[in-house]
Amino acid sequence: MKFTKKLETFKSFLRNKLSHRQYLILFSIIVGLVSGIAAVLLKVSVHNISYFLTSGIHIRRHEYLYLLFPLTGILLTVTFIKYVLKGRFGKGAAHILYYISRKLSIIEKPTMYSHMVTSALTVGFGGSAGLEAPIVVTGAAIGSNIGKSAETDYRERTLLLACGSAAGIAAVFNAPIAGLMFAIEVLISEVTISAFVPLIIASATGALCSKIILQEGILLSFHLTSPFDYMNVPYYILLGVIAGLFSLYYARMFKKIEGLFKPLEIRSYQKALAGGLIVATLIFLFPPLFGEGYTSIKLLAEGNLTRLISETMLGSLSSNEWYLLSIIGLIAVIKVIATAFTLGSGGNGGNFAPSLFVGAFLGFFVARLLNTLKIANLPEANFTLVGMAGILSGVMYAPLTGIFLIAEVTGGYELMLPLMIVSVSAYAIVRHFEPYSMDTKELAAKGELITGNRDKTVLALLKVEDIIETDFLTVKNTATLRELQEVIASSRRNIYPVVNNEGALLGTISLANIREILFNLDEFGDLLVIELIDKPRGVVNYYDEMSKVMKLFDDTGSWNIPVQKDGKYAGFVSKSSIFTRYRDELLSHYNE
Repeated sequence: MKFTKKLETFKSFLRNKLSHRQYLILFSIIVGLVSGIAAVLLKVSVHNISYFLTSGIHIRRHEYLYLLFPLTGILLTVTFIKYVLKGRFGKGAAHILYYISRKLSIIEKPTMYSHMVTSALTVGFGGSAGLEAPIVVTGAAIGSNIGKSAETDYRERTLLLACGSAAGIAAVFNAPIAGLMFAIEVLISEVTISAFVPLIIASATGALCSKIILQEGILLSFHLTSPFDYMNVPYYILLGVIAGLFSLYYARMFKKIEGLFKPLEIRSYQKALAGGLIVATLIFLFPPLFGEGYTSIKLLAEGNLTRLISETMLGSLSSNEWYLLSIIGLIAVIKVIATAFTLGSGGNGGNFAPSLFVGAFLGFFVARLLNTLKIANLPEANFTLVGMAGILSGVMYAPLTGIFLIAEVTGGYELMLPLMIVSVSAYAIVRHFEPYSMDTKELAAKGELITGNRDKTVLALLKVEDIIETDFLTVKNTATLRELQEVIASSRRNIYPVVNNEGALLGTISLANIREILFNLDEFGDLLVIELIDKPRGVVNYYDEMSKVMKLFDDTGSWNIPVQKDGKYAGFVSKSSIFTRYRDELLSHYNE
């Protein structure tokens, strides 16, 4: 109690001493620091778990105990979700987009640690997935809860949520610009110029945490050995096209495998066991699929194929050039399947690292194939790196993130032009076939993906209860025209809802339609109003979302529509009140 009181006093002091902008920047630093430390903590935990479990195990000596680790990790993850989190758990960036769109960017406190624990268990034990999505969710939850504690409004809370995610990505790659771009492309695509400052500060803070704490061996980093040659542009374009098509395969194969587990939704342990055994089999055949796979990417970029391929079951044939090439291509194809089974069976992780893995192997495969066929003399390491950006762009629908991530992890912008070519080509191709990424497709189908559309975002903030008008005087269905005239005399409205004894809406009466008989009571005074009603062209449910209400206005062409709540008449909504409230929300949440 005393701590809470002191905290409130401190926040009051800050508000009095700092301007609104300074107050927001201060909390963006706090969010960046906490999210950066959380990301570093997760990365170190997974590295240490993986090292502890696999230390001393030599695959070529047929010590296959490590094959049980991914299955164990998935089972532990499922157990934690079922018994500790009570099944309340959502995965990936889509989970965050849902909270932005439907929950006013308010994320439950357990989310600040739940994804760290579950992803550490899944990936640390060798599950073929990445840590970046859990880091994004964790950072977003940290930003949301700190924003809530700081008593920010929806727009500011959403910004701090994005700051947390940006800081997480920046920390895990030591790439602040990539973190910034990810937040903008994936979470808050419509961002004002002034919002860049908190995002940049949070992202830089997260990267600083990584720089200070993480060892270089844990981070994904490369050193370029070949400069960019403009003569290779046609081949980079080819790689971009192939990356786009492969991204399409990635998304569709992943969703197809994920769908296989839908019938086992309530049988969590059977699902985990089935998926875990399949992942174990795939890793038995192709050990590079174990864990995040960043070590394999580094070996590939360095051209150390002997060590990489020698770990496979057919490593003794590694001297054959075409065999090497076929194994590289096969690993790229199988990685998608391994990741889908890891996550679909109950493990927690993301597609960020797998997409980088697949892109690296695909880029190397294309370059080595063209070199082997004597079609060109391409720098295989460069194609490996650029391929990573291509698949990341095509899978995550985030080309700027892919471009700047690879530019930052290579320590310069030597590959900027080929990165742009491959990333944009891949993104354009996959976007042509699939308007939404695999993470957001389901949300879009439900009409819940609104963060990239300002109109939908503002409408999502409106509720029927906020705009309902209740000053329409009701008339009982047993009333006469004479009684209706008395009601009209005390009303400011031109529409009169007619209800029965239970309060259910039977129809409406428009003053314009009864004007001719209203003043001829001698002849029509005893006429029952039930004979004069018009059936409404549409009725709004009190709990309907505003997008559904607006569609009803468009379908009916009405300007006023009655509202029912629990089967009873509750009032009216009008276009004018919606437009007025929309304008106020727009000014409140987007003007700086």
